[in-house]
Amino acid sequence: MVKTLFFKKIPAYYFVIILVLTISVTFFIASSFQKSKDLESQISNNSSSCSYSIKRLQGYDYIKPIMFVDNSCESENLSSIKQSVNGLIDNYKKSNTITSASVYLKSYDNNDWTSINPDEKFKPGSLLKIPELIAFLKMNEKNPGLLDKEILYSRPFSIDKKPEFVSKSIQLGHKYKIRELLDYMITYSDNNATLLLNSIIDVKVFKKVFTDIGLSAPDWNSSDFPLTSYEASLFMRTLFNASYLTIENSEFASKLLSKSDYKDGIIKSLPAGTKVIHKFGEAGDPIEKQLHETAIIYVNDNPYLVTIMTKGNNMDKLPEVISQISTLIYQNMNTNSKNM
Repeated sequence: MVKTLFFKKIPAYYFVIILVLTISVTFFIASSFQKSKDLESQISNNSSSCSYSIKRLQGYDYIKPIMFVDNSCESENLSSIKQSVNGLIDNYKKSNTITSASVYLKSYDNNDWTSINPDEKFKPGSLLKIPELIAFLKMNEKNPGLLDKEILYSRPFSIDKKPEFVSKSIQLGHKYKIRELLDYMITYSDNNATLLLNSIIDVKVFKKVFTDIGLSAPDWNSSDFPLTSYEASLFMRTLFNASYLTIENSEFASKLLSKSDYKDGIIKSLPAGTKVIHKFGEAGDPIEKQLHETAIIYVNDNPYLVTIMTKGNNMDKLPEVISQISTLIYQNMNTNSKNM
């Protein structure tokens, strides 16, 4: 009986099924192996051609929090935007509207970035109010309740340079909580509020904001601390990543920046209702004017950061340059986000 069962004829379609299964398994194994090799090759190529740079916060015994992660190479995905913005800047230079400009652009959707004229330094002006805001929030973390301390604005300050863009200022003889002064400093870019805050700031904490994100410590007594567009972007990136302040304080600072009432630059031509946090800064002298703005624009849940820094002979013309560059970038980034 055993012999009969062993030599029983097997139907031919069994062999067909076994053959198909064998070929399928072999193909699957070979395909998986090839994909693995392709992935290894891609990783190897990426590692050799464009690595990551990671900035970590120092000063702790057991941890090193991540501050920033960047590709070391500019993204080819943003090359067409870079080319278009470069053309726009060249046209403005030919018409003597500006003498130079620099742009740093970073997409938070995929960590792509690109930069135009990355090495030129500019006087940041009121962009330095962002690290001052960060410094006070860091002080408040160490001394809870600090923001509710009241300060009397008892005497007028001597301001060397009269700002071109002024909207609202604190009033002499009034008391203000520090959180109110921070609001005036960011929302209205009020120099009087800033100078009052300067009188009580912990300078060591302010300087540490710079060194912690990888910049040189500023000279507190100097009115000039030049920055590139990339360097000026680091403060906004710190808030967006919530990598330096607590999440609550990072959100608080960002909400203040969302209230900035300067409308003539980056947000001028953006669609109504676009969510933006931003801060402008003006600087320069009677011969050369400088106007800059840094912002994070939230497009279809794919935010991007842009910092635009400009120099020219006529301050009245610089806001339009920033606006047009911003509009061009927005149109491209908005199209890209819809195609994802």
